[in-house]
Amino acid sequence: MSLITASNLAKSYDPVDIFSGVTLSIPHRARMAIVGPNGIGKTTLLRILAGEETPSEGQVHRARSLTIGYLPQEAGFHSTHTLWEECLTAFTDLIQQEGELARLEALMSDPEQAEAALERYGKLQARFEHQGGYIYPTRIQQVLSGLGFEASEYEYPLTHLSGGQRTRALLARLLLSTPDLLILDEPTNHLDITAVEWLEEYLSEWEGAALIVSHDRYFLDKVVNVILELSRDRMETYRGNYSAYVQQRQERWDLRQKIFEAEKERLEKDMDYIRRNISGQNVLQAKGRLRRLSRYLQAIEQLGLEAVVGKNWSEVSEDATTTVSPLGVDEATRRVHGLRSPTIRPPSLHLHLKSEQRSGNIILRTENLKIGYPGNVLFSADDIELRRLETAALIGPNGAGKTTFLKTILEQVPPLEGEVILGASLQIGYFAQAHEGLNPEHTLVEEIDALAPHMLLAEIRNYLARFIFMGDDVFKKVEVLSGGERGRLALAKLALSQANLLLLDEPTNHLDIPSQEILQEVLAEYQGTILLVSHDRYLIDALATQIWEIDERRGMLRVFKGTYSQYRAQKETEREAERALSEARQRKTEIVSKGQTATRPTRSTTTEERRRRTRLKEVEELIASLEEHLATLSRKLEAPPSDPAKVQRMGNEYVRVQGELEELLEEWESLHTTS
Repeated sequence: MSLITASNLAKSYDPVDIFSGVTLSIPHRARMAIVGPNGIGKTTLLRILAGEETPSEGQVHRARSLTIGYLPQEAGFHSTHTLWEECLTAFTDLIQQEGELARLEALMSDPEQAEAALERYGKLQARFEHQGGYIYPTRIQQVLSGLGFEASEYEYPLTHLSGGQRTRALLARLLLSTPDLLILDEPTNHLDITAVEWLEEYLSEWEGAALIVSHDRYFLDKVVNVILELSRDRMETYRGNYSAYVQQRQERWDLRQKIFEAEKERLEKDMDYIRRNISGQNVLQAKGRLRRLSRYLQAIEQLGLEAVVGKNWSEVSEDATTTVSPLGVDEATRRVHGLRSPTIRPPSLHLHLKSEQRSGNIILRTENLKIGYPGNVLFSADDIELRRLETAALIGPNGAGKTTFLKTILEQVPPLEGEVILGASLQIGYFAQAHEGLNPEHTLVEEIDALAPHMLLAEIRNYLARFIFMGDDVFKKVEVLSGGERGRLALAKLALSQANLLLLDEPTNHLDIPSQEILQEVLAEYQGTILLVSHDRYLIDALATQIWEIDERRGMLRVFKGTYSQYRAQKETEREAERALSEARQRKTEIVSKGQTATRPTRSTTTEERRRRTRLKEVEELIASLEEHLATLSRKLEAPPSDPAKVQRMGNEYVRVQGELEELLEEWESLHTTS
């Protein structure tokens, strides 16, 4: 039985219809995502499924005793709890059991009640342990740490946290409460890359079901296996993750286009037959075809072209009202020739980025650079170099100094030490995360006019329409725009700059997935150089030729020359190396401890014993040498060379040495315990 089944859902806020025709089923352990353009009603649909809102039409059936954990985009906590206390609310039953166990322990000291208390205590303790009673504080620490909270923040009152922190706090409580179904609305909005990766791993082991709305395509690739695409009048299902959805969607678009073209060709042949025979010998057949064609064209008007194309008249006539009399030949001809492919693709940006002139080959280099503010060094950087047509992705935790680095390049913030040297013939285009370049008092038309005064009003309106600003929207003031609208306006201005170096600070923030896809395509074709700050790992993986990572713990900027996937593979190799070395050291410690506590026989002075001692010494020396070699490789992997092939060879060498060390440890254990 499904956890939730919804049929023919529709929602409208008079007189605006949000969506209709939504039917879906959420099974146990589902991993599903809802995608669609901004404003299509994804959040509204989640609220309906979570029971926070009622549909205008249709029904929602929920399984009996279903528990739902709903995460809105912004959590509205009204609680005096601290962060830790809020997480404890997920374990109310365990805390009550803990109190009962303490009470029973006290009763066991009373001889008259000891036996009954002991029996009750044993049963309750077994249940308490089975439900995780002894580890729930550790679970809270793991989840809070994974979501980016510091231990010093655990006792902060929720009322003192920012909106983003409160949303993360609610997500922590939901994960700890283990509901049957998680409904998550943009769960990665307030997380840095490290926290998102932790959440991906956590959800991969989640025993319940999850329904997610997210603009993070990389996250969807890692977490979900069903994509539900929401449009105004239906919901379509795609099996697989986001990448599979993109491929399947294109196949469906191509198929629909093929069907439409075949259908239009058939209708045009019918019209040709009608025109040639309407006054000839086959007039009856021509009139019969004209009647059928007229009904078909009216069905298109009533139901929409996409609902009619590819179906025969018997299927269509069930839903459409037939005409009383056929259309005239000229009118029917006009309508057939006027048929256009149905709008099967959502509205998207029409963005083109061009560079006016060619830059020099060296775009940017640094010498002895330190970034930050007086008294606050954010990070230092080895001397780095960015060359023409490269794309560097600058990544790191929130607050690490990414935006400050961009402003240093723009000479808005001076470096603490060293310098940033820009190349020749550069024309820089800057996309600011907070859109500081937009004047809140300007209208959209005034913003474009200030940058391109040569454009006429009609030209400005046409230009803004390419960024999905239609009609009177162009006369709105910037201050009333949503985050996504501001982002689109900033991109519109960027496209007019004709820059050959783009500094992009979170350009996909607030953009829906269709707009992200268009931006990615445009940036991939851009004939210039890009320095990209983004949490959008899908975009980074598609564009970046090198990764600049700010290591906040060491206060250093590290350069990795390669794609994001290669960078991730290297990071995994580093983590494996650290785990392997730690396990090897732990194992040696255990072996020594075991050897020290074992009962040892009296040592003999035989030749075999001397050989054993000699071999034991040789093995110990080899182990020490291999451990030193592993430690050296580990340090090198922490600051790897720029060549991915060299990194791979180092990783392979680490695995080989680790294997030799394991064999020697086994031999050492055998020699040591038989002494």
